[in-house]
Amino acid sequence: MSKRMVSVFHGALFGVLLNASIVVQAQQPVTAPPPDAAIAAALRQVSAADVQATIEKLVSFNNRNTLSSMETDLKPGTGINAAADWIESEFQRISTECGGCLEVKRDEFVAQPQSGPTARIVKPTKLTNVYAVLRGTDPAQAERRVLVTGHYDTRNTDVMNTHDPAPGANDDASGTAVSMECARVLSKLKFPATIVFVAVAGEEQGLVGSRHLAQVAKAEGWHLEAVLNNDIVGGDTTPGETEQNKAVVRVFSEGIPATATAEQARALINLGAESDSPSRELARSIAEVSAAYFKSSTERAGKNTPPGRPRSNLVRLVPAFHPVLIFRRDRYLRGGDHTSFNAEGFTAVRITEWRENFDHQHQTLRVENGKQYGDLLPYVDFDYVANVARMNAAALATLASAPGEPREVRIGTEALDNSTELSWMAPEGAPAGTGYEVVWRSTDDATWTTVESAGAALSLKLPISKDNVIFGVRSVDAAGHRSPAVMPTPSRAMRSAIPAQPAKQ
Repeated sequence: MSKRMVSVFHGALFGVLLNASIVVQAQQPVTAPPPDAAIAAALRQVSAADVQATIEKLVSFNNRNTLSSMETDLKPGTGINAAADWIESEFQRISTECGGCLEVKRDEFVAQPQSGPTARIVKPTKLTNVYAVLRGTDPAQAERRVLVTGHYDTRNTDVMNTHDPAPGANDDASGTAVSMECARVLSKLKFPATIVFVAVAGEEQGLVGSRHLAQVAKAEGWHLEAVLNNDIVGGDTTPGETEQNKAVVRVFSEGIPATATAEQARALINLGAESDSPSRELARSIAEVSAAYFKSSTERAGKNTPPGRPRSNLVRLVPAFHPVLIFRRDRYLRGGDHTSFNAEGFTAVRITEWRENFDHQHQTLRVENGKQYGDLLPYVDFDYVANVARMNAAALATLASAPGEPREVRIGTEALDNSTELSWMAPEGAPAGTGYEVVWRSTDDATWTTVESAGAALSLKLPISKDNVIFGVRSVDAAGHRSPAVMPTPSRAMRSAIPAQPAKQ
């Protein structure tokens, strides 16, 4: 080959690589969002000591069984009514410290008797959900809400027992502590959208409290975009337990939405969208946000070597605390308070420790054959609960800071070809500078892997076959706060494939 031919070849190759680089630069791997300095500072304020004090106080009420609200012979300062009053007073205290920034409310109602042999409420019973609202500061976005909850009621082996100790340290004082700690640290900040901090009753009696609050949210037209339900997040510390993993927490999310009709479910299956419900997209967002604020670290193996002994210089990697996405609505054949919100058409997930210990859950306090039973304080890892609180706070703050989700996200189906054209509408109240990203992943990937920015445009055409990947579109503000992705529906047919979220109509 002559020098001239070589020169021409190299020039042509450079041109191909240059053109290719333009595409590669546009299509980037999905990475963690940039951390927000204000959010990071708030997460540093999360305190394991404050978490411990909250859980210890809740345990001190002896038995927080929902049915104890109707008992007249309880010792002063015990029972679920006393617990509700204390939770309300704590929210009020937090509000006072932030200049009255929280609206503290009680959702109080009378649950009617249940029927059948497994009824857990047998007479009219007062229930009280307690919650605090941190109003958004942007009038165009303040109606958007994100919510965190845990249940403060407890039980022992007999779900009807209202007097014997039922400490509920892990199930679910831990989840209630997460909600209250999030209120404490996030109330110091301002967000465009609204955050609601909740403690519900009646979970052990059949999700009664959360069902009522979800129905209130629907009836009042709450624009509720995300619900984080924390239940059993204490990081069981039973001596000898070797399977617990303190570096992870599970996030459960539904696939086919609970409100989908048979026709809508078939449409979702036809689209291959069984794993792209709004709840799944919320779970993916939690995972991405967590990666921005939790980082792996290193630790010297010999750091605790006594003086005078040979010290190892080996360094081990300490994994970052992170969520593990479990793609089912809840644990096997079980349920939780998030399902009450799913049932009303809201986007909700459940957050739970890696491995539950059933000796310390729903158990009457006793020792049998040398084994302690009961949901007691010594089995809760307060540092672990604090990490769960940080993860929740990061997700809540990011979602409340980000623009709303894009609307009317469509994928073109008019022509049969191997490219993909997507279009969408701006979210209501989108702030100036809102941009959009198209994300996608292979059909066998659990999370988004690739992203391309559309800037401020409301459509994007990609040379990628819709047959081979799953697409989503999300909003992003100038600071990098991202909304959950929205899976597109066909522009020509099956426009009602995804069940409408009632708060987003």
